[in-house]
Amino acid sequence: MDEKEFDYINVIPFIDIMLVLLTIVLTTSTFIARGTIPLELPKASLSSQANTLKAVAVEIDPRGNLYLNTAPVSLAELGRRLRSLSPETPVLVRADREIALQVFVDVMDMIKNTGLRKLSLQTEVRK
Repeated sequence: MDEKEFDYINVIPFIDIMLVLLTIVLTTSTFIARGTIPLELPKASLSSQANTLKAVAVEIDPRGNLYLNTAPVSLAELGRRLRSLSPETPVLVRADREIALQVFVDVMDMIKNTGLRKLSLQTEVRK
């Protein structure tokens, strides 16, 4: 019997496997990055929902005016009101992109000095 030598290697099955693995990795990473993996979260009783803290919104308009939950406030008044909140109260800062940096720094410094620990800055996704 004569044995034939291989003139080439068939790589098509290898490419098929790699494409399937690439599809799985890309799909999984997209779900993780967006946080859109469907979950059924555990339910809690109504009594624990009553103890949840409502987020506080601090807004800065283009002229540098401050608002706490849509009510106009001064920087000193903002500090007094934030000190009366629990340290676990979430704070959302929304600022116009055209404000002076110093106004933003003053507000962030005020929030830091009040002892609030949960702080978020709202932004928009670029398109």
